[in-house]
Amino acid sequence: MGIAVIATIRVKPGTAAEFEATFTALAQAVRANEPGNLVYQLTRSRTEADTYKVLEVYADEAAIAAHRDSAHFRGAGPALGAVLAGAPELELLDTVG
Repeated sequence: MGIAVIATIRVKPGTAAEFEATFTALAQAVRANEPGNLVYQLTRSRTEADTYKVLEVYADEAAIAAHRDSAHFRGAGPALGAVLAGAPELELLDTVG
């Protein structure tokens, strides 16, 4: 059974392009370097301004730990932190089927 994460991220007004560029580079690094990551997709809300959701699926807890501890994830932290309007909200789910 895999583990899914839905991260709700709100960015400061006027920073969407910067956020998307930074996140796109991070997503490319995740896909290229994390075999335990099965899905890592940024989405933008159609109803809430400056709000994004990241859909993530990992093979197991070890894959989540590898993601959290990766150099590319930690390296993106300062640039992402500069545009966030608050801490991301995380929801963890178990995959089914």
